[in-house]
Amino acid sequence: MQTRSKSIGLVLSGGGVRGMAHIGVIKAMQEFGLEATVVAGSSVGALVGALYSADKPIEDMLHFFKDTPLFKYNYFAVAKPGLINTERFISAFQQYFPEDSFEALKKDLHVVATNLEQGEEVFINKGELIRPLLASAALPPVFSPIEYNGALHADGGIMNNFPSEPILSRVEYVIGSNVSLVSKLEKKHLNNSFQLTGRVTGLMIYAINREKINNCNLIIEPQELENIGILDRRGIEKAYAIGYETAVRTFEKVL
Repeated sequence: MQTRSKSIGLVLSGGGVRGMAHIGVIKAMQEFGLEATVVAGSSVGALVGALYSADKPIEDMLHFFKDTPLFKYNYFAVAKPGLINTERFISAFQQYFPEDSFEALKKDLHVVATNLEQGEEVFINKGELIRPLLASAALPPVFSPIEYNGALHADGGIMNNFPSEPILSRVEYVIGSNVSLVSKLEKKHLNNSFQLTGRVTGLMIYAINREKINNCNLIIEPQELENIGILDRRGIEKAYAIGYETAVRTFEKVL
């Protein structure tokens, strides 16, 4: 397969801490000589996609999620519709994206957020960068929505957790990294309302995005990620390692 000679697009799903597997996939891509020219991401996939598009080293990508308080929950919101005030992350993001601009990135990046007022998904690929990134990753009810272009926006995964649409017509080969997985559950794991809500939400996301995932030329879905909580920051390194190992095995088979 002459993948290296084709233009490559990379789609990165949402999935919280499990999204660290995306960084592992990118590490494996680099080792196999694969570089995407167009990147699309939702939620944590948008954040990883932005770091990749800014040509940040793998170590810096991991440090971003370890250093910024995304998974530390110490920025509690007051008088905002969310437990954590998302606005307070802006200064932390400025350290990694000082130019705060899509145009300053080295790759063509597309992120998706949800316009809560209009009830529609919004693809963003130009202008200011940090607010769209925060909006794409603002998962209700944990994170408060972000005001962007005069309207409140929240997590892109609400309406589109696998945003392949912007890149399909722009590249010859699409690699998808999906960390929102669904597997069989035992009855004991559905014994309270929180577990039930999480399961139902996961099934809805899975069903809505399944066709798009299957339409990728190559899809990487590390099943071992299911043992990592989507908001458990202790799983950062483990998710990264799982993503890397799964991608290496996949590339060895097809390249």
